[in-house]
Amino acid sequence: MNTKLYYVLKSRKFWAAVIGILFVVLEAFYPDFPISEEQLTNLIYLLIAYIMGVALDDAGAGIGGSKPI
Repeated sequence: MNTKLYYVLKSRKFWAAVIGILFVVLEAFYPDFPISEEQLTNLIYLLIAYIMGVALDDAGAGIGGSKPI
């Protein structure tokens, strides 16, 4: 398997983004989906914060030395 594709599929940031996109698409195609616009917005904000936190953690591991397992 291509190493870049392997790392993308293994990435927590990638899967968080996929979940966010999935909810947005569900809300667009099924307006009666049982989640309000405010809840969807809060979920997207939560996923953005998670992705940013993981990115900062990954960047900090590169600066501080070895990455913890």
